[in-house]
Amino acid sequence: MSTPDVVVVGGGIGGLSTAFALSRLGLRVRVLERSKEFGEVGAGIQLAPNCTRILDDYGLLTEAKARGVVPDRMVMRDAVDGSDLTALDLRDLERRYGFPYMVIHRSDLHSLFLEACRESGVELLTEQRVTSYTQAGDKATATTDTGAAHEASVVIAADGLHSVARKLFADDEPVSSAYVAYRGTVPMTEVNGPVDLSEVVVYVGPRCHFVHYGLRGGDLLNQVAVFESPAARAGLDEWGTPDELDAAFTATCAFVRERLPHMWRDKWWRMYDRDPIDTWVDGRIALLGDAAHPPLQYMAQGAIMAIEDGWVLAEHARRLRGADGVIDWPGALAAYEAVRPEHCRRVVLTARTWGELWHLDGVPRRQRNVLLRARDVHDYSFTDWIYGPTALFPEDEPAMFEPIPLASADRPAGTSLDPVYR
Repeated sequence: MSTPDVVVVGGGIGGLSTAFALSRLGLRVRVLERSKEFGEVGAGIQLAPNCTRILDDYGLLTEAKARGVVPDRMVMRDAVDGSDLTALDLRDLERRYGFPYMVIHRSDLHSLFLEACRESGVELLTEQRVTSYTQAGDKATATTDTGAAHEASVVIAADGLHSVARKLFADDEPVSSAYVAYRGTVPMTEVNGPVDLSEVVVYVGPRCHFVHYGLRGGDLLNQVAVFESPAARAGLDEWGTPDELDAAFTATCAFVRERLPHMWRDKWWRMYDRDPIDTWVDGRIALLGDAAHPPLQYMAQGAIMAIEDGWVLAEHARRLRGADGVIDWPGALAAYEAVRPEHCRRVVLTARTWGELWHLDGVPRRQRNVLLRARDVHDYSFTDWIYGPTALFPEDEPAMFEPIPLASADRPAGTSLDPVYR
């Protein structure tokens, strides 16, 4: 094998999208995937304008839209009584940000990047379990459990939540939220009762929530049920089991309860993130995607952040490429590290808070509902910081929203309310 310019460890959405972005610069890129074949586990994924903008830049948006669904509306409802709380007009949102909000099956997005990598000449290797990273001079090396050494000018570790490379940067472990996700993607022909596929819907309830939206042109219905596990809170090893699923949703509205039989009962996903870290680059080795910033799912930005990481790195490599074609990799990696950790820190921490907001009970739930219902459907003050163009430099990162306390819901009638809550 010839020596590549870049080695990417991890063949998920983040790794493949980054490999494709770098290959567009004419670089020789090698991807190392630990599994026997490239593939993606999961079901649906939401792609906000900050992601579809990049897909458009890559020339992949048209095909992504053909494989997915571009909904008209995003709705948040109370899981207990089924009432509407707030909504986003996704067509108006597209006009504001210039690019659509869409949903797609994770495997369809993964295969889109896999095909793009193959067409651009990325070297794709499977059964490559990387166990160590080293570097010397202007080269870095990823070494597998068989002793195979893959050397390049840069090694990008996109090896996920349980990243081996992260140990070079932080002595930490994944943080359990004690929440569990069950998924159930079913053909629309098997769905009982009417479901509006023009909507992305989330039902938020006490210590649980339920999401549904269409996939593959409306042929499939993606459903996700998430709940807090009492067994996890009790410190037990066995947690998130189907009996806990059923118990968690007993107080929800009929629509949600009727969806639970469609959940896959043989597999569930425990929800973890990690505390943010500021250092992602060590010489010629860099973290990317969930290896650097695994979030909880409440912002629907996990895969998007990984795609943004790759785009930002490639843009800085392009910017710092000399007339002789040589890239100033230390400069490109420094520029990448200067902007991405702070953005992703905001997302990871906001996702934690957003999840807390979704799962409130009692008086806080009532206060949340009052505030959400007061929001104007065309108020974007809480999405501008996340859905706008991906920042290349720290000064381009937009200011975040100003949260207000839930107690604001108890203000006298006629008092103005801010659009984002805590």
